[in-house]
Amino acid sequence: MASEKPALQTFFRQLYFGHTTSARAFRYVLLAFDLVTIGYFIVSSMVDPDRHHHELDYGIAVVLTLDYIARLIASAKPSRYIFNFTSLADLVVIASLVAPAFLENFAFLRVVRMLRLLRSYHLLKELREASEWFRRNEEILQSAVNLVVFIFVVTAVVFVIEDDRNPNINTYLDALYFTVTTLTTTGYGDITMTDSVGRLMTVLIMIFGVALFLRLIQTIFRPSKARVPCPDCGLSRHDTDAVHCKHCGRVLNITTEGAWE
Repeated sequence: MASEKPALQTFFRQLYFGHTTSARAFRYVLLAFDLVTIGYFIVSSMVDPDRHHHELDYGIAVVLTLDYIARLIASAKPSRYIFNFTSLADLVVIASLVAPAFLENFAFLRVVRMLRLLRSYHLLKELREASEWFRRNEEILQSAVNLVVFIFVVTAVVFVIEDDRNPNINTYLDALYFTVTTLTTTGYGDITMTDSVGRLMTVLIMIFGVALFLRLIQTIFRPSKARVPCPDCGLSRHDTDAVHCKHCGRVLNITTEGAWE
């Protein structure tokens, strides 16, 4: 038995971290599964939040559980993996998928699956190693993922708190609509918070959420920077057409294609 565990650990480590063609193909399948489950959780929360048949949920829970166990075995330090935030989020998602078999499918069980969005950061890591195009545009894509995760997590909080309090918020889509109109400061006023808890939450979204939302939007659409460390002051990011370092004035040699914007 003692030799079986290292052999199994070696197998899974090769599968999850190896560089063979089969290992890469396996991880791409996992990436596709992650994308599909993330999309499924988002769409199902919007379109059919009160479904009574959960066979697909149970099937996803089985796959996630097997993946979790395999990653745990492959981990060099299982205790660290268990308490990793993404791993804990996976356990919460698995629990939310099987809970309706024993409990009523409360709102928090439906929207807690949005924690699966944290797996998006795992996708970024895999794509960083696989795609040169991704590495060139990593900052923009990272900001886009941060924006999506932020919006849907805030929406989940709004839905959990206001589903039974506010007659205007009956579905996840209603909560998403309210979140986006608040974050963009559009404020149509067709959905408003009528209770004290909802108004306090709206104030927090306005104060903290709007600033973060605008910052992420700015990061996505601002001009890209060239990563060329200055030999004198160490500033690592400069405008692509910069001739001198903004901090110390050192002459820079940034490679460009010479094309006019």
